[in-house]
Amino acid sequence: MPFANRRPGVADLLYVMAAEPEYGPELRSRISPLICGIGPVEAAASVTERLTRLAIEDKLPLLVVSLGSAGSSELEQCGLYQASSVSWRDVDATALGFELGTVPNVDLPAVIPLGPFIPGIPLATLSTGADVVSGAVYDLIDADMVDMETYAVLRACQRFGVPLISLRGISDGDRELGSLADWTQYLGIIDVKLADAVDRLEAAIAEGNLTWGDLPEV
Repeated sequence: MPFANRRPGVADLLYVMAAEPEYGPELRSRISPLICGIGPVEAAASVTERLTRLAIEDKLPLLVVSLGSAGSSELEQCGLYQASSVSWRDVDATALGFELGTVPNVDLPAVIPLGPFIPGIPLATLSTGADVVSGAVYDLIDADMVDMETYAVLRACQRFGVPLISLRGISDGDRELGSLADWTQYLGIIDVKLADAVDRLEAAIAEGNLTWGDLPEV
């Protein structure tokens, strides 16, 4: 169990969120996350900077938790899921003979499995990209849900050997997006569910109940 031997004075968890609208009152009563910014570039820059500073201080977290909203045309709206895997949907070097979704000369598959996992929270596959997905675009994506940060956060974590959990509440995707309000309308409900997931996560760590597999997919 990788969280059994904690180091005194070292933060166990680094929570990461993309944007202030996702950081509601229930989460504010529990955590003080790194607000990394929206999109893979901002997320990669912010998380890498924070982990570098923590590494210099010998205070790397034992676990990074990326949490926020996601879109899905298939999953329950306002449902809460943890990502079982993540892919990068808008990297395309197929013209050079590389598989769609893979980065040239980087020894990683197009779909990267995640772990550990929190018992009791269903798993779903996740696709990260720089675009806001809406409508028929979902038909082109081979994943249960979409976001704009998790893959980038994972790559930063991998550089420092820190595992990642990604928790996502489904905020949109059942219909075409038309305005910012179509994203924000359910964030209050998702805030409550993410806060409950944080409670479950911290209880699972304290009890040694995190798992690296064998949870049901949605």
